[in-house]
Amino acid sequence: MLAPTFTLPNQNGDMVALEDYRGRKVVLYFYPRDATPGCTTEACDFRDAAPKMSGAVVIGISADSQKKHQNFIEKNDLPFDLLVDDTHEVSELYGVWQLKKNYGKEYYGIVRSTFLINEDGYIEEEWRGVKVNGHVDEVVAALAK
Repeated sequence: MLAPTFTLPNQNGDMVALEDYRGRKVVLYFYPRDATPGCTTEACDFRDAAPKMSGAVVIGISADSQKKHQNFIEKNDLPFDLLVDDTHEVSELYGVWQLKKNYGKEYYGIVRSTFLINEDGYIEEEWRGVKVNGHVDEVVAALAK
């Protein structure tokens, strides 16, 4: 399946388009919120795995603001862009904006998911409803195939 294309602002307000990375593999991961325990672990796991990711580009997307993304990147020394999807338009395109339940409350939010997009713009692998522990290892293994 061809990956839905998009253009979103990154943590610095620069516009980033998926098309900018045609010719390279892209690890596109959607996560609920900056600076929460699971999201911090996942981001740091991607950061630490970068040398094993065969030159793939890592891009994170959440509904958080540029400022929150900047703080999250600085605090955790993240070497990749975090994109702002405050209207959740791209999250909806990828089917990760869903009704969630937590402690009896229902609300809409991002379901942690990762997409491996090949050099031609096609989704090669997808992981939905991701559990953080061990997930980045699965992505590294898929990139090594």
